[in-house]
Amino acid sequence: MTDIPDSHAQHRVPTVGAPRYPRTVMDALTTDEPRESRPFAHVNAQHAALYRRVMGAFVTAKRRFTVHLRPEDVREHLAAVAGEAPDHEAVVDALTSLEQWGNLRADPDTSRVTTVEDFHRARYLYQMTREGAAAETALAAYDEALGRRGALQRVALSDIATQLRALLALAGGSDEARAYYALETLASRFDELADNAQAFMASLQRTIDLHDAEVEAFLAYKDRLIDYLEQFIKDLVATGSEIAQLIEQLEGGGADALLDDAARHVSRDAVPDGTDDYVDREFARQRVLWADRWAGFHAWFLSGPSHPSQATLLRTQARAAVPRLLRVVSVLNDRRTGRSDRSADFRELALWFAQAPDDEAMHRLWRAAFGLHSARHLTVDADTVDARDASPVPPSTPWAAAPPIEISPRLRQTGQYERRGRPNQVIDRSAQRRALAERARLEAEQTAAARDALLDRVGETIRLSDVGELDPHAFRLFLALLGAALAAKTPGRDRAEATTTDGTLTIGLTELKDAATAEIHTDAGVFRGPDHLLQVTDLTGEYVGRRAEAS
Repeated sequence: MTDIPDSHAQHRVPTVGAPRYPRTVMDALTTDEPRESRPFAHVNAQHAALYRRVMGAFVTAKRRFTVHLRPEDVREHLAAVAGEAPDHEAVVDALTSLEQWGNLRADPDTSRVTTVEDFHRARYLYQMTREGAAAETALAAYDEALGRRGALQRVALSDIATQLRALLALAGGSDEARAYYALETLASRFDELADNAQAFMASLQRTIDLHDAEVEAFLAYKDRLIDYLEQFIKDLVATGSEIAQLIEQLEGGGADALLDDAARHVSRDAVPDGTDDYVDREFARQRVLWADRWAGFHAWFLSGPSHPSQATLLRTQARAAVPRLLRVVSVLNDRRTGRSDRSADFRELALWFAQAPDDEAMHRLWRAAFGLHSARHLTVDADTVDARDASPVPPSTPWAAAPPIEISPRLRQTGQYERRGRPNQVIDRSAQRRALAERARLEAEQTAAARDALLDRVGETIRLSDVGELDPHAFRLFLALLGAALAAKTPGRDRAEATTTDGTLTIGLTELKDAATAEIHTDAGVFRGPDHLLQVTDLTGEYVGRRAEAS
């Protein structure tokens, strides 16, 4: 082995005030101590911003298939990105620290050595280590996850429906490769949809909670955001229903076989481990993974008996975001028009407290703002004030040990001061109470009459087309029942049930295969819609009792 000159070895020893250079290859070969790798140490170091920029230069160089960088190359990259760069010594110190933490590797740069002095001078080529590259990849993923705004991907819903139709066409076949690629594409698109939807709803809530934003910018953004939410809700209702039907068709026949094909396709690439059943064990493991994926996919679009689907929850959150946005807009408009706003009033009051000249002014402001005065039923006369001035009583004195205060004899006898003037007249509200009671009675009679009229017309089971003509009160009750039943209807089911808010009636709607157009005539016009089988049931039993009394 060629000996290294003593002068070079002495140059490598760090001295006080001199920069610490990286160890050479000979240093690494002649030491027995393993080097500790800390690739994330630069994140919390003193000059973390500079270290991140330097590592960014190496990430860019790797993307351009450049292996080594010199300190001047790093400095040129920093100047090109930020417009300015630190001096050469700062860059060298940063590279030295990163090399010591294990992010970079330093190799002697002998390509430009022309003299003995150049050989003795420390020159190095730097490249990223595996630890440094892994750390940068992790930090990039972390930054991307934090900065992701998310989106309600309407196109992803169409892509998912397309992949499900392709899987439905493959059901019953034996093409493992096509089944695997279709399921893999479906899983990838679904993961992207779920992650982006979660990030979007989180960023939307932060946007709604941001009350200190620019008013004009927020109002302009509000219109576009509400349109965006409305379009996504429409697509989620339409395409989500189709996706739910396709999932049910696949689960009715073919889904298990497709999952078997995907697991079998992956297990064929299993690495041998010396046993004969390694393929079967890999198949069983992959089959469990694909079953979990499909179960999560099913729960996202299909509701259970006690667990609504994630698509339903997302649709509910998106719908609820619209009125919350409108409330924020109302608050901003109130601020612009000068109407009272509690948060703005408190901020203004805090400013007044900060501008108060002394503590006495702060106390007066506090009493004026919050009305926390002393006990108003106690008065102190001049003699009491003089006595307290002569012998002050500390605030820490217990109430029982403090000297008494002279109060009015009338206050001691009656508990109140003498009141001047005539007493207030007591207003007689009996007429208003009778009017309210009469109004409540009439409304109850109208509701009962409308319920009886609806039950007389509908009976137990009837088609919508056979309901005929309804009076205004009965039609209003019927319309509320019909709306509640349609709102409770879920995709893939032909029957829906709902109960009135007072718990007196329940309605059941059943789709008809030969659904024609039903018409119901009222005083306000003709109500038209798809024909259904209608069932209205009285839950109180009062209707049967009244009919029995009438007969």
